[in-house]
Amino acid sequence: MSQRAGESTPESERVRAATRLVPDSHAPADGAPAPRKTGLLVTFILGALAAVPPLSMDMYLPALPEVTRGLDSSASTIQVTLTTCLTGMALGQIVVGPMSDRLGRRRPLLIGLVAYVFATAICALAPTAEVLIAFRLLQGVTIAAGIVIARAVVRDMYDGLEMARFFSTLLLVSSLAPIIAPIIGGQVLRVTDWRGIFVVLTVIGAALTLLVWRRLPETLVPERRQTGGVRAALWVMRGLFADRVFTGYVLTNGFIFGTLFAYIAASPFVIQEVYGASPQTFSLIFAINALGLLIVGQINGKILVGRVRLERALGLGLVVVVLAGVALLMMAGGVFGTVGLVPIAVGLFVLTPALGLILPNTNALALMRSPHAAGSASALLGTSCYAVGAIASLLVGVGGKSSAAPMTAVQLGSAVAALVCFAALCRPWRDLTPQKAGH
Repeated sequence: MSQRAGESTPESERVRAATRLVPDSHAPADGAPAPRKTGLLVTFILGALAAVPPLSMDMYLPALPEVTRGLDSSASTIQVTLTTCLTGMALGQIVVGPMSDRLGRRRPLLIGLVAYVFATAICALAPTAEVLIAFRLLQGVTIAAGIVIARAVVRDMYDGLEMARFFSTLLLVSSLAPIIAPIIGGQVLRVTDWRGIFVVLTVIGAALTLLVWRRLPETLVPERRQTGGVRAALWVMRGLFADRVFTGYVLTNGFIFGTLFAYIAASPFVIQEVYGASPQTFSLIFAINALGLLIVGQINGKILVGRVRLERALGLGLVVVVLAGVALLMMAGGVFGTVGLVPIAVGLFVLTPALGLILPNTNALALMRSPHAAGSASALLGTSCYAVGAIASLLVGVGGKSSAAPMTAVQLGSAVAALVCFAALCRPWRDLTPQKAGH
């Protein structure tokens, strides 16, 4: 028998009960001060916190072939340094999020930043690939504090449309960081070796730590802090996963990040080693693709939202990525004969910007399903991205660096998995209710 509108089911009751275990972090507590406006310096600090994770990943990319030679290791082993960093970012978000809700924002953030500086400095001095892998893991765990707490500080200080606008600013910064990071890395390699990139990141981390310590105030007042801890957070997440559609969006988001991180992990070797491009040419191609992603993302937010259903824009993006993945795999597999760098670069330029129709919309649609547990939902979305990204980067490393086929195969497989999850779990054709602009 069909369920009448408004009638509860055991499943929906379990979800609502779980999401009530932790107070809604968006709702101000009684007697809490009104949200404060950020000054220019605080805005800069929050933007820097959002930018350091992609800087830590992408400044290092042009140096991957040099690291392989410098540490006398294999390409697959050095690509594990990307996997471990991503794994650390995934695990760190689950730990730091509940911790900051209990202890406030400043203490966990400062501890994370100090540990990040230490881990990055050790990476610069790493004598072996094994040491580099271990401290890249620690680097990922510690910088996760910046990812989680930057968003939490914005939630503490803003509400409603103002919060959405500020998040758009952070999104712009985090989208620009991957554009400039490989360019910076390529230029650093002109004057020093790969270790110099980690020296630059150490200096950036130390400067940011000092700024946070001196200029970023505590934004979570004691009366709004949670006492449930990790156990309560786990119950919330269990309740969220009871929602089939929410789970579909989380999996769609995670798998599509597998497509992105397969590109991030393998493209330095594919473009430089397989197709003979210089680090500067690789940096330029990477920057163009990142710029395309930024532009499509802004088109989605400024033009499509409110005019086109989010599910339709998301579905279009998934189809484009799958088709581009098919074309790339066929080119890498020799179906069209021997192809040069230009066709591969064009295929990547079609695939990567299309993610701008997918990533913001999966996040928005998932968070619409969890208005009373947005923080936990955000943590699950972020963790799924980095967890699947870590697996994808590991797979392309195992596949070797002799051709573009491993990269394109993982990209296509991840894109197909994302499309299947979206269609099978979210079932967008069943919801014909018009979406209001701004929702």
